[in-house]
Amino acid sequence: MHSIPQRCARRPLSGGLVVPWVSLVHGGHAAFGSLDAGRARTAILRCLCQICGQALQERCYLIVRPADAARGRSPEPALHPECLPYAAAHCPMLNGTATHYRHRPVLATHPAGRPCTDPSCPCPSRSPNEDHPARSGSPADRYEAWMIRTRTYLPVYAPDRTDVPIGISIAVPVLRRRLLRTAVLTPEQQRLMDLWHALMGES
Repeated sequence: MHSIPQRCARRPLSGGLVVPWVSLVHGGHAAFGSLDAGRARTAILRCLCQICGQALQERCYLIVRPADAARGRSPEPALHPECLPYAAAHCPMLNGTATHYRHRPVLATHPAGRPCTDPSCPCPSRSPNEDHPARSGSPADRYEAWMIRTRTYLPVYAPDRTDVPIGISIAVPVLRRRLLRTAVLTPEQQRLMDLWHALMGES
């Protein structure tokens, strides 16, 4: 059990776990695994850690899957090096306790597992991101953490909305890679990862 990082000492807890700064909170209940779209955008634009919500410093980690490498971007906010181990230990998608991205479609229920009839609720079912259809109900992916210098941190924007960030570029020098959870890559995924490493001059 990883202890709570000092940076998260003032974050609220739910079930003894730190509620990430970007987590969707509905009716006072944290919906672990669901992002608050507004906060996620703010974190990317302001270079904030997705866990503690504080400004990133000299180095940070990006969460990368094979599909993200193919797109050239990480779709979620970065993390402080000291917040990553806690997230990796407690997030079901990162520690291997979740075998699928979702066990039920978000379109059917609120991410907190309760029906939601509030028209003002920022449920993912009302504003799904482009990565969700490919991940929903599919086997959990391989996850890596790529450390970069924060000075090379570069938001990526939607082609038709230059004010809407859709991730962080991974076409930058990578200082270190950490495998968070393994998964058997398809031949195409392995080809894409090998191609990416070759393009970046890595063995």
